[in-house]
Amino acid sequence: MPNILTPAERYSGLVGWLYRLKDWVESLARKRHAVAILFVLAFCESIFFPIPVDVLLIALCVSVPRRAFWFAAVCTAGSVLGAFGGYAIGYWLWYDAIGTDAQAYSGLAEFFFAHIPGFTEANFEAVAAKYRELGFAAIFAGGFTPLPYKLFTITAGIVQLNLATFFVASLISRAARFFLVGALFFFFGEPIKAFIDRYLGWLTIAFVVLLIGGFMALKYVL
Repeated sequence: MPNILTPAERYSGLVGWLYRLKDWVESLARKRHAVAILFVLAFCESIFFPIPVDVLLIALCVSVPRRAFWFAAVCTAGSVLGAFGGYAIGYWLWYDAIGTDAQAYSGLAEFFFAHIPGFTEANFEAVAAKYRELGFAAIFAGGFTPLPYKLFTITAGIVQLNLATFFVASLISRAARFFLVGALFFFFGEPIKAFIDRYLGWLTIAFVVLLIGGFMALKYVL
């Protein structure tokens, strides 16, 4: 059996706040509104929210492993519906027309470039080029990998990617990502819970590194 942290070990030091936050989020899994919060965050993460919804999904799955697939389904539904919100922003609100044959970024686009992590003008142009070249594969990559999904949903609307292609790619990629998390906790919930409980600090660092790596991939891969 893994070593169990004492209360003093659990809540002291630099990672003490992580355990307090984890305990609070886990308590949400037993509240009636927890699933609604998960849905809303998944929806918003596909448009503008900077923190991956996986954080809450994992916390809920840790707390109630037997409901992991339900949490994954809710997360998928919210994320795919939110993807259409991102698509609409790109389609309708991204450019301001100048004259008859030129376009400039709208104030909304400039706000995203300035304030949304990973959503720079250079990254946007790189993703737009990939959409024109790859279509389905581009949105699948954005939906399944740690890359910021909002960048892909908005860009899909800007380049007017076929809606059927957009929906199928979004559904498959997001479901694959979230149900993979759900399956891990459904089948191996207790061992994974014990492992996270013991190494939360290191796991948080690893998650941040992966998130930053996803942003950097936009520059060096795309």
